[in-house]
Amino acid sequence: MEILNEKNFNEKTEKGVVVVDFFANWCGPCRMMSPILEDVQEELKDKVKIYKVDVDESENLARKFGVMSIPSIFIFKDGEMVDKSVGLIMKDVLVDRINKHI
Repeated sequence: MEILNEKNFNEKTEKGVVVVDFFANWCGPCRMMSPILEDVQEELKDKVKIYKVDVDESENLARKFGVMSIPSIFIFKDGEMVDKSVGLIMKDVLVDRINKHI
């Protein structure tokens, strides 16, 4: 999964439905979230793009979106944040939330 930073974030989230996972490598729940996101990407291939933002590498982005706990999952539609969840989220719940915006 591609990792976004301050330079490419706006470009990658400006069109369509995009899920962004704010994470850190040292975060246990974040590591548990990765295979769930991979499954969601596989299931919704052409309908959604999923990216990650390393909060340690992109502190300004984390601050901009008010990320206080990780994993934080944001759903963007055409550049606007339309949904947010904090903590581990199960695949079926995430798919339902994404489908509301497709």
